[in-house]
Amino acid sequence: QVQLVESGGGLVQPGGSLRLSCAASGIMLRSYNVVWYRQTPGTQREMVSIIYSSNTTFHSESVKGRFTISRDDAKNVVYLQMNSLKPEDTAVYSCHANGRGRYWGQGTQVTVSS
Repeated sequence: QVQLVESGGGLVQPGGSLRLSCAASGIMLRSYNVVWYRQTPGTQREMVSIIYSSNTTFHSESVKGRFTISRDDAKNVVYLQMNSLKPEDTAVYSCHANGRGRYWGQGTQVTVSS
């Protein structure tokens, strides 16, 4: 059974940092393209960052220079390091693995507020 489990969300002040984790069981993330999405109520889901199986990364313009996506193959985890957080980064963040199958995690809440 495949599972993706996100963790690391929470409440942080503007300018702060968080590191989200997407841990997989049942699949090897290095064989998948893994995408971090975020969504707030009433809005469309937004693609934040992607790491391809080739290890190439891409970040949306809204987070470029502040967020970094990476993968630890030994731990089978994809990380999203989020720095210089802004209130508009507040959302539920979910990871999605796309390859031989398509899998979603349950999401983790990130709240940026003073």
